[in-house]
Amino acid sequence: MRQMFQRGQQRLLRKQPATPRRNQPILKSQREIQIMREAGRVVARIHAAMREALRPGISTWELDQIALETMQKYDAVSAFLGYRGYPAQICTSVNEELVHGIPNKDKILDDGDIISIDVGVRYRGFIGDSGWTYAVGEPSDKAAHLMQVTEASLMAGIAEMVVGKRIVDVSRAVQKVVEDAGLHVVREYTGHGVGRQMHEPPQLLNYVGNDPDGNLVMEAGLVVAIEPMVQIGTWLTRTLRDEWTVISKDHSLAAHFEHTVAITQSGPEILTLP
Repeated sequence: MRQMFQRGQQRLLRKQPATPRRNQPILKSQREIQIMREAGRVVARIHAAMREALRPGISTWELDQIALETMQKYDAVSAFLGYRGYPAQICTSVNEELVHGIPNKDKILDDGDIISIDVGVRYRGFIGDSGWTYAVGEPSDKAAHLMQVTEASLMAGIAEMVVGKRIVDVSRAVQKVVEDAGLHVVREYTGHGVGRQMHEPPQLLNYVGNDPDGNLVMEAGLVVAIEPMVQIGTWLTRTLRDEWTVISKDHSLAAHFEHTVAITQSGPEILTLP
């Protein structure tokens, strides 16, 4: 979710677009990272509740209500609700839907579906942000492969988040895992810095491209949301008439995995783990 948008009037819950950034990254103090760690734990608890609730027959609206109840339990609020007019607590994107799917009472999950659940909370003034793609029941071989590769690309990117390395090293690692597996990295949405705001510099592409932030050297205190978005048939996407839901252009399956990660002197720390 972020500040700049690809098609003028569309109020999309976009990830960072590939446009030049003049602002410098906002490095976080140890105290601020500790608060973000706590925010990340709330996000992880919401994802745990999602995993427990997922079953054929549940609606995405019910998942949204479970997320709300969990946020309230831990004194957090949704970072998504009301952002550029977004109408729900979380994003629920099913099968060919990549990101920004709106929970709906009529959207009922079936056995074999896959669903990306994106959770963002505001807690004590800071953001925690994580997305994960889950199988409902038994996934197809293609769906299982897609999820496995996308998660592996996320972890490969995180492994490159080391003091002294550059943002492009992360992008290259993600792209290699995805393309070596014969899948497609979405170009239109990217990761981003995160802190007091949901979207801060730098942007973090999931591929090596014309990235003005690619040569940025990572420093201790930088906190980013890294989120590979991968599709089976094409990297191209389109947006539905609700002006939020992004789907693969060819209607092939899509997956999205995301963690909030702090760069520290001792290596990357995932802040959105239990």
